[in-house]
Amino acid sequence: MGINYPNESDKLLSDMYKPGGSIYIHGSCVTVGCIPVTDQQIDELYILASYAKSQGQDYIPVHIFPVRFNVAKSVKYLSNLTKDDHQLEEFSTRLEDAFDYFEKYKQLPIVLIKDNGEYVVNGAAAARASLAAANEKAKPVVKKEPVHHRTRNITGLTESVHEWPKFPGGAGAFSEYLKGVGNDMVAYLPKSTTKAFIQVEFIVDKDGTPTNFKVLRGMNDEEFNDELITRLDKMPGWQPAILHDKPVPKKMVQTIEVEAN
Repeated sequence: MGINYPNESDKLLSDMYKPGGSIYIHGSCVTVGCIPVTDQQIDELYILASYAKSQGQDYIPVHIFPVRFNVAKSVKYLSNLTKDDHQLEEFSTRLEDAFDYFEKYKQLPIVLIKDNGEYVVNGAAAARASLAAANEKAKPVVKKEPVHHRTRNITGLTESVHEWPKFPGGAGAFSEYLKGVGNDMVAYLPKSTTKAFIQVEFIVDKDGTPTNFKVLRGMNDEEFNDELITRLDKMPGWQPAILHDKPVPKKMVQTIEVEAN
């Protein structure tokens, strides 16, 4: 079965002088640029195509997608491939529009082509919203286990001390530690957020243990904040603050930068 490549979109987006062509769907498992679907599947496709043609259907629409967009693992794989190529990312999004439309209505969408070669799928926005709502409704309700963070009942906090707490290795080491935490938290940023400044409060107890971590401001996202505090709970021990030659607990406030590269 011959594929109509290059179509009008392909002519605009591909090499205008050598776009390629002569692409077919065929049997076997060997190809130099076509679409092999094995001999057994091509037998079935041939019968269906022949029957359609005998019933008067000379044109058989063929829609080819890089992945099944309703399979999360496949979508994640495709997103990783296209993340550094904006044009390719946009192209895959338009293909997803057509996929979602068919999944919703079980009918082929009307696909138009803009002057720049971009596909426009009629009714894509409504189909996408409807599918998203249906998928959300179908999700099982999972009761999230409460996250238990390191906390202590601390008394004797004071504003003024003779010596402030010291992170092992000094201020430079603490800065590098916070930078590492920020880099780790990039994966937990909401999709629409690329940069965040998180202000965190904690106490270095008189035995040097950092505890009672609390997000003061920066992200209104419970899951993100829980993950951040879980990581900070693993912070190494400090040299405690000193007041009148005795160790005392001291409250600390620190800002952590989280930025996607």
